Amino acid sequence: MIAPVETAAAAKAGLRAAVLAARRSAGAEQRARASAQLTRRVLDLPVVEAAHCVAAYVSFGTEPSTAELLAGISSRSVPVLLPVLRADLDLDWAIYDGTHHLTQGLGRVRSPDGQALGLDALAQADVVVVPSLAVDRHGHRLGRGGGSYDRALARAAPGAVVVAPVYEDELLDDVPAEAHDRPVHLAVLPSGVQDLRDRPPRDGPGT
Repeated sequence: MIAPVETAAAAKAGLRAAVLAARRSAGAEQRARASAQLTRRVLDLPVVEAAHCVAAYVSFGTEPSTAELLAGISSRSVPVLLPVLRADLDLDWAIYDGTHHLTQGLGRVRSPDGQALGLDALAQADVVVVPSLAVDRHGHRLGRGGGSYDRALARAAPGAVVVAPVYEDELLDDVPAEAHDRPVHLAVLPSGVQDLRDRPPRDGPGT
């Protein structure tokens, strides 16, 4: 069931603060170990191994590091799309092939310095790896609150698989959801992968 906007927004804000605090308290060494495990699991996903184009992102702060993930995908000669945050908080995209210089853009988003390809470029990707603070077992994702990825994912190819790498305790039973939220298909944790595509709605069919 989709929560009322006011209720969902407040619940998301509270959960967001709690997750960010937990990430900070985990410590850099613990986060680095988890990031290495996450990188290996994402690279080993059959959908990633078979992909002709992958959309991903450059991590920052306490997020699971994507540095080795980007290097690993690029080493397979697979095009990697990285987001370019626009002033309206929507996402453009640019190619990263392991050699492009990354520049600091809006909202701490680092992007390739090459040509922006347009909002619809995401439709080229077979797999979309999305930054996530938490994911629940029904595919609801908690982001940073700007709505950028929910707008962008509306333009993804119909068969694209959306992948969320999260730390071990960030796969939850319940993440507040709003009508505009876009689902995650695979939650990748250091300990394994959860396929969320066949999960029923939170309150059962028809809700």
